[in-house]
Amino acid sequence: MIRKVDDSISVAPQIQPADIAVIKAAGFVAVVNNRPDDEQEGQPAGDEIRAAALAAGLTYAAIPVGGGGFSHRQVAAMVDVLESAEGPVLAFCRSGTRSCNLWALARARMGDTPDELIAKGAGAGYDLDGLRPLLDQLAAQA
Repeated sequence: MIRKVDDSISVAPQIQPADIAVIKAAGFVAVVNNRPDDEQEGQPAGDEIRAAALAAGLTYAAIPVGGGGFSHRQVAAMVDVLESAEGPVLAFCRSGTRSCNLWALARARMGDTPDELIAKGAGAGYDLDGLRPLLDQLAAQA
C-alpha cells in the first residue's frame, strides 16, 4: 500500500518488479529502494526492480538501510534523489518506515523544519518523534 507523505514523496512496503507499471501510471518518476538485498527470504533482488524501473523510464536509486541506523552517506544520497527528481518519488523498504525516516532526515538536511516533517510523517501513518534529535541537528546545519 502506497502512503503519500506529500506531493513529492510517497513510501511503500516491498514492491515487486510487476508493480512498476502501476507505479509509473500513478505518476511517479523515481523509485528508491531502501531495502538491503537478501534481508528476507523471497524478496525480489534490487537489480530486478532496477531493470523494471529503467525499462519503464523511471529513475532508480538503491540506498539500502540496514539495522545499523542511518549514515550521513545515506542521507546525502536521499537528498540527491529528492533534488534531482522531476516529479514524485516512491521510496520503499520492508514496511515503509525506514523510507519515511530517511526522507525526513534528508528533508531536514535540506532545511525543512522538524515540526513540519513530523506532522507530514504522522499524516502518512508514521511516528517520527524518535528522530526529533537528529531532525533538529540536521535542520540546524541546513
